Amino acid sequence: MKIAGFDIGGANTDLAVVEFDENGNIIDIRTEFSYLPMWIKKDELSATLLELLGTDIDEIDAVGVSMTAELADSYQNKSEGVLDISARVMESFNLPVAFVGLNGMMNYDSVRKSPQELAAANWIATAPIAAHMAPDCIFIDTGSTTTDIIPIKNGMECAKGRSDLERLATGELVYTGTLRTNVATLVDKVPLKDEWVRTASELFAVTADVHLVLGNITPEDYTSETPDGENNSREASLLRLSRVVCGDMDLLSQDDVVKIARFIYQKQTEKVAEALKEVSERENIELVIATGLGMSIIGCKAAELLGLEVRTMEEILTREDCVVAPAVGTALLMEKFLETRSKSRDL
Repeated sequence: MKIAGFDIGGANTDLAVVEFDENGNIIDIRTEFSYLPMWIKKDELSATLLELLGTDIDEIDAVGVSMTAELADSYQNKSEGVLDISARVMESFNLPVAFVGLNGMMNYDSVRKSPQELAAANWIATAPIAAHMAPDCIFIDTGSTTTDIIPIKNGMECAKGRSDLERLATGELVYTGTLRTNVATLVDKVPLKDEWVRTASELFAVTADVHLVLGNITPEDYTSETPDGENNSREASLLRLSRVVCGDMDLLSQDDVVKIARFIYQKQTEKVAEALKEVSERENIELVIATGLGMSIIGCKAAELLGLEVRTMEEILTREDCVVAPAVGTALLMEKFLETRSKSRDL
């Protein structure tokens, strides 16, 4: 059996095609993703889903979907977003389809009745993977835009917040990520030569520029749009970062900009660590499982800053699979959903 798991985000749509044997064991995983800014290209969602599947479309037995794209400002509210996205998914496939909700998988009829249950619930799909590694842990999933910090006890997620709004209050969601975060949201002053310089609150540079300059990511990892529409080379990132202090590469040296990048990186790590500390102390959990594009450079570093034990999902998944962990988890949940439904029919 082959199941496609999609995680439809505001900026990226991720895919995991997971092949299972007759006993439900994983035989193979293929992952892929596409940059699809839903705030301007939501009409391209169906085509993107089919394009990501490619030739696997003829072998897929079912489709599972999680989403966070309902938060895109192309929608007036989350319910509108969930209903639009789920309808586009249903129009795309003539296969069994179910969606990840806060309390498990939901069929389309249930989604239409309770669309809020699906809003930003993709972390629900990742939790069982982390729980498989350790029944008591906090998993950190740092993607391109956000960082989830979810406590797990006795093999079950036990997040205090359910919606994004609630999780921002509980420390279980930090709106900072590896690629798309405006650096002006992280710092208001940076060190330059022998003084501190205030920053410009413009979208001159993003965290992808910081991490590329520091060698934390490769140009291939820099999949989001650049703030100035230019390329994603190191030289272009240096220039974008120089503009954060209203400079350029005639006014600043490469060493000056690298020093600024290191400071921004430190502040981003501290921002995640502050929320992780809140969750860790509240839940009395000291083991962290990191995943996502920023698992090593942000999730692990935040845990290390606090002196917490940290492991990564690379113990059981490839690095590429870790980047799209919610999509992998969605496929796994869909397989369990189909198994449960099949058993109930046999009774």
